[in-house]
Amino acid sequence: MNRELDTPELPLRSRLPARITGIVFWGTMLVGLILSLFQLRTLEEEIRGRQALNADRFAYQLEALLEELESPDPALAEGRIRALMRDYDLVGVVLDTRNGRYRFGEISAEGINGYRQVVRGERLRQTLGLRRLEVFAPDIGAEMTERRKQVLLTMGLLFSAFGFVLQWILQRILTRPFLDMVATAQRFIRGDAGARFDERRPDEFGFLGTFFNRALDAMRVQQDELREALNRVRESEAALFDEKERIEVTLHSIGDAVITTDEAACIQYLNPVAERLTGYQLHEIRGRPIREVMQLVNENTREPVENPVEQCLVCGETLELAEHTLLIRANGDEVAIEDSAAPIRDRNGELIGAVMVFHDVGHARRLARELSYQATHDALTGLYNRRAFEERLKEALRQVQVQGGQGEHAFCYLDLDQFKVVNDTCGHVAGDELLRQVGLLLQQAVRETDILARLGGDEFGILLRHCPASRALAIAEQVRRTIRDFRFVFDEHSFEIGVSIGVVAIDGQMQNVAQVYSAADVACYAAKDTGRNRVHLYQPDDREVRERRGEMRWVSRIHRALEEERFVLYLQPIAPLGDEVSDGYHYEVLLRIRNEAGEEIAPMAFIPAAERFNLMPTIDRWVVNRVLMHAAAMLQAPEPVVWAVNISGCSLGDTEFLEFLVDAIRESPVPGERFCFEITETAAIANLRRAVRFMSQLKALGCRFALDDFGSGLSSFGYLKNLDVDYLKIDGSFVRDMIDDPIDRAMVEAINNLGHVMEIRTIAEFVESDAIRLALAELGVDYGQGYGVGRPRPIQAVLEERRARMHTIASL
Repeated sequence: MNRELDTPELPLRSRLPARITGIVFWGTMLVGLILSLFQLRTLEEEIRGRQALNADRFAYQLEALLEELESPDPALAEGRIRALMRDYDLVGVVLDTRNGRYRFGEISAEGINGYRQVVRGERLRQTLGLRRLEVFAPDIGAEMTERRKQVLLTMGLLFSAFGFVLQWILQRILTRPFLDMVATAQRFIRGDAGARFDERRPDEFGFLGTFFNRALDAMRVQQDELREALNRVRESEAALFDEKERIEVTLHSIGDAVITTDEAACIQYLNPVAERLTGYQLHEIRGRPIREVMQLVNENTREPVENPVEQCLVCGETLELAEHTLLIRANGDEVAIEDSAAPIRDRNGELIGAVMVFHDVGHARRLARELSYQATHDALTGLYNRRAFEERLKEALRQVQVQGGQGEHAFCYLDLDQFKVVNDTCGHVAGDELLRQVGLLLQQAVRETDILARLGGDEFGILLRHCPASRALAIAEQVRRTIRDFRFVFDEHSFEIGVSIGVVAIDGQMQNVAQVYSAADVACYAAKDTGRNRVHLYQPDDREVRERRGEMRWVSRIHRALEEERFVLYLQPIAPLGDEVSDGYHYEVLLRIRNEAGEEIAPMAFIPAAERFNLMPTIDRWVVNRVLMHAAAMLQAPEPVVWAVNISGCSLGDTEFLEFLVDAIRESPVPGERFCFEITETAAIANLRRAVRFMSQLKALGCRFALDDFGSGLSSFGYLKNLDVDYLKIDGSFVRDMIDDPIDRAMVEAINNLGHVMEIRTIAEFVESDAIRLALAELGVDYGQGYGVGRPRPIQAVLEERRARMHTIASL
């Protein structure tokens, strides 16, 4: 090899050997230093141990000397004591005796170590009174300093010599062979093909030299082979150009499915993604026309779609697949795809085939469909939402207008009657579940061509296409029955749900969506006004519309009646049905209006209008004021009178009315237990929280409460335990026919038993005959009210009769 390598010449510096020997040398010095420090530490401990041992031996010898003396004065033996001190290398001694303190030698100079010894001789303690013996040795600092110098100097010289010897050895066995190999490598880099490493050494350097020499020989052989291969590549470059073009297009599209064909649209290549999407392997379909492998259809029309590869080979341009295209795989599955086809040309521009690139867009299409679905459907029920429904309603109106009013559709507006009951009892989770289940029921009740939507809250809408009013009423009635028969169960609660439906015919008279909604709203409210759970067809001149207009006229008549004091109170007795019940006379206060002609009008003629237009709190205030006045006048009656006053649902939820009522009872001389306020079951359930608050504040004043029309609602038994009532008034619809209808009798008995279990007294309404009265007494009902007990009478007549009786009793 004569050519130099394209490698810059490296300067020859022995950094690595110098580093290795330096590390070894200084490592050796560090070890020597550590050993020296350890030796000095041991030496200091040895000196201190020797001094302590000498102090102990001196003390022992001194005690023996003093015991030999016959005189108790240690000063007589000072010479011998000092001799002992020299023998044991001590500089001072202190004897603390009963006769005084004796010092020998130096004991106060700096740099002296003191040792206190224990006096062991019993005679010394008795005769001399020796209490303490202290000896003082010379400071070891000077000795230690000298010894440190000797140790450090000796160790430094020793390890320095060892380090230099070790460095010389490393130079011989490591540095020189290493530098020889580096020099050989430098020669090879400069282009010296004959450079070879020394293989004669018997150590690792000789092994590495052999390895490197063989690698250099192999490299020379490979270079020769590479030159020959490059010559062959140049010769075959032209032959591989067409294939190179196909490979480049395929590589650029490798992330998608890729199919290449020849100029006859026969398949030449499939990448793995294309194999997965089509369901075919390349070896199965190579050479087959692409139209046989890729069967394409329109997603919406199911019509076949022409393959873009064939079109591309005809026109010679890049084409894209039509939208909404499905690929039918080998196993019959369908895959939504988007693709493009491009022609393949050779170096002369001649068309030699085509490449088709496509990918699975099923997820994207599903996402688009989901977004569209969410924009037009209610998330809770899955039905159309109000916006989507109104668009279809507008379309229905346009169809009718285009046809000159000849076509006809119908719109049903549904409002659940007891949805608030479920929400208040079990919470919004139960309410949402109810709406979902009602949505499923409605889907089963309507036709396939009808449009069903949730308009908001508990309101639903049904657009009945091409449906006359008569047919729409029949469908709405079937929907109403379906909802009525449905029983919603949540946790431990069970509810019967009703629905009020307003039906509007969409004909030439309807001009816009707002007009349709307004008519449907009127019809739905008319259905509610007639008792709820009803179907009402909107007609501009029907009776319900006239009744609403009549209710508007009642507003002014009620105001005038209040101003002119034309309201009249009646009392109807509530009598005990058994001998064991006796807590005074009970009267329910009833209301009438006397018109301008002096005729009395029943409450059902004006109460609906007063409730609708929120006049009931005003009327209830008038009634309460009058009852309190009459109750005060009858306060001295020998037998107490309990006044049952009806409170409307509007007043029940009116905070100002509650404050008025509490203040009025507190200011009245009549005790609170003389008043029993009757609230209907429906009103209590509709305003449950406010009803509980209303009752708790008045019961704190001693007032009683009766739950009116009990049993007529949908959830009476579930709500009863939440209401602190004193009386249950059994709905008259059960009492009226209980003699002939065993079901009604069973209902009365069940309500009575439930009340007694809860320690609540029961009152039966509509007691119209003695037979009913006897049957109620047999069941154990506490009180009865109705024409069979006593008819309503004007309050003045009842009070006059009570006063006359009071005078009679007083005269007796």
